[in-house]
Amino acid sequence: MDEISTPGRVAEPGAGITLHELQLAARNHGLPLEAMRYDLTPPGLHYLLIHYDIPYLPADAWRLRVDGLVDRPLELDLAALRTMPTHTVRVTMECAGNGRARLEPRPVSQPWLVEAIGTAEWTGVPLRHVLAAAGVDASAVELVFTGADHGVERGVEQDYQRSLTVADASEPDVLLAYAMNGAPLTPQHGAPVRLVTPGWYGMAQVKWLVRIEAVATPFEGFQQATAYRFRQQPDEPGEPVTRMAPRALLVPPGFPDFMSRVRVVRPGPVPLEGRAWSGRSPVTAVEVSADGGGTWFPADLDPPNMHRWAWRRWRAAWTATPGTHVLTARALTADGEEQPTAQAWNRGGFANNAAQHVEVHCLT
Repeated sequence: MDEISTPGRVAEPGAGITLHELQLAARNHGLPLEAMRYDLTPPGLHYLLIHYDIPYLPADAWRLRVDGLVDRPLELDLAALRTMPTHTVRVTMECAGNGRARLEPRPVSQPWLVEAIGTAEWTGVPLRHVLAAAGVDASAVELVFTGADHGVERGVEQDYQRSLTVADASEPDVLLAYAMNGAPLTPQHGAPVRLVTPGWYGMAQVKWLVRIEAVATPFEGFQQATAYRFRQQPDEPGEPVTRMAPRALLVPPGFPDFMSRVRVVRPGPVPLEGRAWSGRSPVTAVEVSADGGGTWFPADLDPPNMHRWAWRRWRAAWTATPGTHVLTARALTADGEEQPTAQAWNRGGFANNAAQHVEVHCLT
């Protein structure tokens, strides 16, 4: 298979976006950043990354198989799943490749800038209830989740599969979700049922879920052991991509130039706002800069609320003066982690949470 058409390589210095990357960008989409004003992202604005094709899975024909190292193998239809206890969790979800297109040199794949995010309320059955019904054997160390989407990646034909340890999968907020923002899942968001793993990057949130298998050894499938690893060199094993790094994003102020998206404001007070989140330790502060990160001032962060896994709004005041400015923001967490201003490069372009830069032109 043509290696040019597959991810896993790095663009030459100065090379532009390829037709293959443009094709991916047309199929997938990010959140328009002005839509961060919504506490809950409308489903049509929530980011999407679809590895292969959207499978056709009529709700009345869908089945979920739970097998492997379990005492009581299960086959559940949607009606049976809905009889189990329900739970709703508000979750900010981010693609592991968010920020990839900003890296130098640029890893070749879906060319995200910073828009691969969204926040939704997911409703479904806590996975631990299904695992209890199946009786996971004590010898099981991981659960392998299989989606109905099927394709080829770097020459490997595969169903989309990821795994979690039994302990991670048993966390109370991990869901088999069948609703998003109070409505049934749409096909592009994994209908009829998907996995939701709060705090993890999007690659762990397996859509179109059709099987859960309990296994005695760590899963070595492509999406687990080959893709989604932090590597500097192609031949090293790398470290796994797991939970979301801290990030603050700014709602672009003013109004945009059509092509460049440079923002235009008028002199005087300009209210700034945005969102911040982390899948690791909670965000406790946000700082803002109007000179590209040279100097910083504190933003007002909304108080903590019941939604541990969702973004928090921040606000700041800025007085614009004529000329060009570069606005940016960074998040700080309870365990002392600080969002960087410089890129953290890796071959896959994963977890690049370098602070966003928003160019603003203030009129005279």
